Amino acid sequence: MGSRRKGRKSKKQQEGSSNRWLAILIGGVVIAALIGLGYLLFANLRGPVPEEPIAGVVDHEHQERGHVEHEIEAGDLPPVGGIHSPAWQNCGIYDEPISVENAVHSLEHGAMWLTDQPELPREDVEALRDHVRGEDYVLMSPYPGLRSPVVLTAWEVQLELDSVDDERIADFVDRYQVGPTTPELGATCQDGVGTPIQ
Repeated sequence: MGSRRKGRKSKKQQEGSSNRWLAILIGGVVIAALIGLGYLLFANLRGPVPEEPIAGVVDHEHQERGHVEHEIEAGDLPPVGGIHSPAWQNCGIYDEPISVENAVHSLEHGAMWLTDQPELPREDVEALRDHVRGEDYVLMSPYPGLRSPVVLTAWEVQLELDSVDDERIADFVDRYQVGPTTPELGATCQDGVGTPIQ
């Protein structure tokens, strides 16, 4: 009779064995969850996967920042950054040229500036306006002496285009309006100077 008892597990022993397996199972789930969480955190630390560059975009890194009261000399392309006016240009569509000094301040706030040659046909200008109408951080204005029919500018980046139908316009607006090169994320593009027509 005593040998039978030895061969059998008591109720306490059976419960202890079940509890041990349950603890091992729970421990395994916790370890797997921690590994998964660690992977997600590590992936986020590395940052998002970089987007494919937009063909033709020229980078102009390390632009100087600061405010001046005098005019900035403008060339045949809009500036992509640099010293600018303390007042920013209100975002929107303009039918007259705007102040370069104010527009550059808007770029610092995350605006994307679409400029076109003043002699572009009216239907081409309307096509460009369709690309940016209703966008919160976009400037659009004619730019006297512009060397390309259309130039897209954001802080530190620029794209020259020959056609108002170029698909890269939408890509540039999406990527660089309050985009990755914006120095002052969260700054406003309203309550500045200028009255856009749209």
